[in-house]
Amino acid sequence: MFYLPVIFLIFFFYFILLIFLIFILQIGIISFAFERIGIPGEYIFFLLFLTLFGSMINIPIKKISTEVIVPGQVINFFGWRFRIPSTRYQNETLIAVNLGGALIPTAISLYIVLSKPNLLIQNIFAVTVVSFAVHLIARPVRGVGIVTPAFLPPLIAALTALIIKPSYAPLIAYVSGSLGTLIGADLMNLRRIGELGAPVASIGGAGTFDGIFLTGIFAVILTSF
Repeated sequence: MFYLPVIFLIFFFYFILLIFLIFILQIGIISFAFERIGIPGEYIFFLLFLTLFGSMINIPIKKISTEVIVPGQVINFFGWRFRIPSTRYQNETLIAVNLGGALIPTAISLYIVLSKPNLLIQNIFAVTVVSFAVHLIARPVRGVGIVTPAFLPPLIAALTALIIKPSYAPLIAYVSGSLGTLIGADLMNLRRIGELGAPVASIGGAGTFDGIFLTGIFAVILTSF
């Protein structure tokens, strides 16, 4: 439940961010990337808007039981040392799918794959490579989620696409960057959700303009120069 001041702060934050995104759109960076992968220009702002607000929407899938460990500590009280042992208790974690961070990039990737069936084998190979590479560098951080270095996934996706099929590199880079990051960072780490100690584990991440979305965009840009 959100209280009134918190709601105002959230909407103010997203309003400022929306202005920033419009500015980005005006200078043509994201527009250029979408055009490179065949997205019609009239849908670009709609996708940006949907991704922005979709990042606030988590679709629940299931709840799992997790064990939370509170580490022991030593307290010094006027020269007396008291050791407090570690404790364990059961908690529940809700697994959800983020609309803006997972479903929308997946839908765009499927659009690319279906519109270019001749690239199916190349896309599958590229997604496999990026998935395993991202899985190796992804780390679960307690209380935060699954994190990866910001620029490595798009760089890996771009290099993979350029090696596999230079003439179609932007398309392959977007698909492998988006799906590869989603699979390698989130899906392949589902078994480690219990380590996060969070009430909600969101596949795709619950952040504005999630990293998966931007990974696909940056991967396209890297293959275009």
